[in-house]
Order: sequence, then structure tokens, then C-alpha cells
Amino acid sequence: MIYKSRQNPMAWVPTLYFCKGLPYVILMTVSLVLYKQMGLTNAETTFYTAWLHLPWVLKPMWQPFVAQKGMLRWWILGSEILTGAALAGVALTLPAPFCLQASLALFWLAAFSCAVHNYAADELFLRTQGPRHTPVYWTRTVFYRLATFTAQGILVMMAGNLQVVYRGSMGYSWSLVLYGVAGLSVLLWIYHGLSVPAEKRRSIYRITSRRSIAQTIGEAADTTRLFFRKPAVATATLFMLLYRLPEGLLSKVSVLFLIDASHRGGLGLSPQEYGLVAGTVAVAGLSLGGVLGAMAMVRGGLRRWLWPMAAAMSLPNIVYLYLSHALPGNLMSIALCLFVEQLGYGFGFVAYMMFIKRYVSGYLKAPHLTLAKSLMALSMMLPGMLSGWAQTMTGYRDYFLLVVLSGIATIIVTWMASREIKKTKTGWA
Repeated sequence: MIYKSRQNPMAWVPTLYFCKGLPYVILMTVSLVLYKQMGLTNAETTFYTAWLHLPWVLKPMWQPFVAQKGMLRWWILGSEILTGAALAGVALTLPAPFCLQASLALFWLAAFSCAVHNYAADELFLRTQGPRHTPVYWTRTVFYRLATFTAQGILVMMAGNLQVVYRGSMGYSWSLVLYGVAGLSVLLWIYHGLSVPAEKRRSIYRITSRRSIAQTIGEAADTTRLFFRKPAVATATLFMLLYRLPEGLLSKVSVLFLIDASHRGGLGLSPQEYGLVAGTVAVAGLSLGGVLGAMAMVRGGLRRWLWPMAAAMSLPNIVYLYLSHALPGNLMSIALCLFVEQLGYGFGFVAYMMFIKRYVSGYLKAPHLTLAKSLMALSMMLPGMLSGWAQTMTGYRDYFLLVVLSGIATIIVTWMASREIKKTKTGWA
């Protein structure tokens, strides 16, 4: 239900979505650079960080409690301060001997808090603004991308500069960066406490009663059963799990490849160079691909663009096969390759999201969309866990060949999905 708020949305939507994107990118991407520089192997780095997807995989279990009417603002503010505290804890423990165990535990805490914040922020936006393509709608996308640029670009470059100042002290340099992020989180928390609108109040004790918890769990179980009784559910589930398989295998190892030493087969980029090419050029390619994909989908629909977008999801991964063989020293060439790969991924991802939204449309759309997004997270978590081990066993060159060949799975599930789309009168588009 949409309700009117006296607050101007431009006063809180931009900062809320910046606060949504910043910790997420730190958890999913920047943590790879951090742990690689701290001396972990590729297998260890990808396995540990892949578990940070778990809160999104478990979203159907906790989402009904967060969705309680009148509680969204409470969840937003609570998760923001908890995320800031967890990142401050990581900063505190990085120079310590037990940094790995402590930082992973705190990163997991931050991941659960971040997942709650992401859902609560989106739900509050929909309840106050509605899913309309207004300037406010596009503003949230811009500031989310700005958060990606800040985390993957500026923060990594800052860590690299601090390592020069402190003569290669990895733990201390990253500690200072994360202290800065924690401080920024506190400032945003204070600001959102003054600006984020509140729904009609509802007692917090209502959602903790035994009857309410049992009822909520029962409703979640019923919606799950109904989801897996939908027509063509096997095809849809396989599509959600395998369409992004190349990206699931590539996303973590590609980061490690860019910063790994040349004698290990990597490109040996410094944090400053990585922040420049991955945090600016690649993010620009991803954003442009998403915009082009959205424009194409509006004009032609899913039936027309499913195959071209599936090709865009898989074929540009060839650039990493080229980079692993050529090992170019020219930063411009590397940046161009990353731009092309992310452009294709951004373009191809539009079909993935459109398929999911069309498939879950109708009765119980919201809870079924939650289940679909859980499968989305699982599609990145499982390949990510194994990607570092597989790369260690094969080397970068053979591994990137494996990534390219995994595009066969994308082709198969796209063919299965296109058959189901043709059976419907509307084509889900």
C-alpha cells in the first residue's frame, strides 16, 4: 500500500540508496581485494567471501518479519548503525593476529544487516513513491551506482595510497579505510533519523509474539509451496540458477586475476590501478549496458531480446581469456576489456530480471519475487564458492576458457525459457 509522506523524497532517497550500495560492494567485491592483499589463497578468498551471499539466499525466512507494517524505518535505522558498527569492528581487528576469524564473523554480521537494509529501503521506497519511472526513481539508481564507484574505486585507491604512506602495512591501511566508512555510516544514520519518513506506528512487540511468529512462518511455507507449483517451475528455476553461471564463475576470480602477481599469471595491478579500471571504467560500462538493455526491452520486449541479451551475458567473457594470454601492460587496453565485459553483463542482466518479474507476476507476486531473488543469490553463491579452487587447479588461462564454455549452460536454459515464452499468448512481455 502506498501512503503519502510529508518529506520531500529527494531529501532522503539519494542518501538512502547510497547507503544501500556502499556496504554491499564492500562485502562482495572490496573484501576480495582486502583478503588477497592479506595473504589468503584464491581458493580461501572466494570460498569465505561467497558465504556473504547467504543472507540474501535466506531472505524468504526473515523478509516477512521485516515487512511488518510500520517497522520499515526502524529496520533501516537499526541496520545502518549495526552495519557501521560491524565495519568498525573489522577495522579494529584487521591488525590483530586473529584478524581472519574476527573479520569474517563481523563481515557476516554486516552482510545480514546489509540484506535487511536493502530490503527495507526498497520496500519503503515502493510504499511511499510507487514503482513509477519518475526523476526520484532514476535518482536512486544513480546514487546506487555512485556508491559502487565510491567503494570499488575510491576506497580501493585510498587503501593503495595509504599502503604507500605506511610502507606496505596492509592491515593498518585497510583498517583506516574501514574506520572512515564506519564514520560515514554513522553520519548517514543520524541524517536518516531526521529525514527518512515513518509509517503509522505499530508496536514492535506484535511481531515477536508466539502466535505472530508461527503465523508468519506458516504463511511463508504456503507461499513457497505455491511457488513450486507454478507452471514451468522447473524451467524457471533452472533459468534463475544457470543463466548467470558464467558471471558466477567469473565475478570473484576476475578481481583476483587483476591484482594477482604476474608470476602467478595475473595482471599485477596496484590498488590504485584496480580502482581506476574496475571502479570507474567498468562501472560506467555496467551502467551503460543496463540503460541500453532497459531501452531495448521497452521497444521490443522479452520475446525479441532474450537471445541477444543471453549472448551479451556470455560472449564478452572472452576478453578475460585474451587478457590471461596477452597479459597487457597497457592500462587503457585492460580498461577497455573490462568496459566491454561489464557492458555486456549489464545489457544481458536486463533479460534475467525481466524474465523473473514476468514469471512471478500475478497472485502472491511480492513473496514469489522474494523467492526468486533468493535463487538469484544462490546462483552467485555456489559458483563463487568453487571458483577459487577451480582456478587454483587449472590456472587462469584454462579457468577463463572454462568460464567461456560455461556459457553453454546459459544457451540451454535460454532455449528452455524461450520455448515456455512462446507457449503463452502474452510471451511474458
